[in-house]
Amino acid sequence: MKPDIHPDYKMTTIQCACGNTFEAGSTKEAIRVEICSKCHPFFTGKQKLVDTAGRIERFRKKYEKFQKQNQG
Repeated sequence: MKPDIHPDYKMTTIQCACGNTFEAGSTKEAIRVEICSKCHPFFTGKQKLVDTAGRIERFRKKYEKFQKQNQG
């Protein structure tokens, strides 16, 4: 490796929007993230359910007239 071309690698504090902090190696001094493993739904098991059935029904109702015009 060439000397004096690589950035300094050091331990830095990563802070999440939920308040969780942890340390990891990085070239930056401080890192802020919006979501981490403490608050992410995949890790917490509290997933938000999206009402996809209602969204599909609204879409079909909205374009019902358009479909009838093209069929007849």
